Amino acid sequence: MIKFGPSGNCESFYAAGFEHTEDSARFVREHGLDCFEYSFGRGVKMTEKKAHSIREAFNREGVEISVHAPYFINFANPDDEMAAKSYGYVLDSAKVGREMGGRRVVFHPAAQGKDTRSVAFSRTLDRIKTLCDYIRLNSLDDMMFCPETMGKIAQIGTVEEIAEICKIDEILTPCVDFGHVNAREQGSLRTERDYCDRLEILLGAIGYERMKHFHVHFSKIQYGAKGEIRHLTFEDTTFGPEFEPLAAALVKYGLEPYIVSESAGTQTEDAMTMKEMYLKLKN
Repeated sequence: MIKFGPSGNCESFYAAGFEHTEDSARFVREHGLDCFEYSFGRGVKMTEKKAHSIREAFNREGVEISVHAPYFINFANPDDEMAAKSYGYVLDSAKVGREMGGRRVVFHPAAQGKDTRSVAFSRTLDRIKTLCDYIRLNSLDDMMFCPETMGKIAQIGTVEEIAEICKIDEILTPCVDFGHVNAREQGSLRTERDYCDRLEILLGAIGYERMKHFHVHFSKIQYGAKGEIRHLTFEDTTFGPEFEPLAAALVKYGLEPYIVSESAGTQTEDAMTMKEMYLKLKN
């Protein structure tokens, strides 16, 4: 089944007096949502006791949890020592994510840096092949690892690049951030056909079965000449993308991803809006 939920806690969560991630499970369920993404953006720092407490809370409420690995991962870094840290960030996120009861790990692939695009991307591919070896050596291959499409021109993470990355190994599943795609492509996502074109690239690369339950991040994003500037809410009328044409494309192809709202402060409410739009189209 398709699932909708927020990335982290929204402003109304704190306004209601909640503080802890364990509270997020009930908050999400009471808003009619199905999943929640926990971010290790600044580093993987969580005790086993806390992870188990979160798992119990989410299991009790029937809400699924995914995790986002630290933002500073860069598999194109020419420094082997720094790349080694990136392996650790992904593996540590997966280990703690599993203790939390999750099965999905989202990660940023790389930044181009001073290298040419082809050199940076080739290095990224080689490093992610090595990452997959480490995943198996650590018996984490029952998890889904989701390289994400990125919003800035200087980052590795076009739809085509993510498709190539996911060809490496079946444990890799795309995380398509449609706000990022729209930002780096300067407002390219307007119609159902626009979304279908991107989905067809990924379907052609890894097939329907691996794409059926892929991972989605969605928000409206302000962008400039270099791509992403900042996340917005659904109230914004200047920047896109809009969700309804994506919902139509998902129904058309029978895809049932996790859809995680990354709106700025209204992620729970905007996830609810997306779920309502999808169910209206589906039914």
